Amino acid sequence: MSGQTQPQTVRLEANITPALYERLKQATEIQGCTMTDFVVSAVQDAVHRAIEHAEVIHLSPEAQKCFVEALLSPPEPGEALKRAFVLNNQLLRDE
Repeated sequence: MSGQTQPQTVRLEANITPALYERLKQATEIQGCTMTDFVVSAVQDAVHRAIEHAEVIHLSPEAQKCFVEALLSPPEPGEALKRAFVLNNQLLRDE
């Protein structure tokens, strides 16, 4: 062995319609890349967008202002929250 490590990859297969295959060929010719490179790039973009959409909260300017105000000047806890704190502290002491 040469001692060099090869990057690990996995194979992905997909069945697509002939029409989509033709459009894919057209797109790769326009981009000047291989189908594999095009598909991998498209998948990376889609994965990034999907994860960002699930993890990032997008707020309107008005909602951002409201959120910051709530952080900087939170309201006093209500009776239900006070009872929850007491119960939580009792449960933690019992453990």
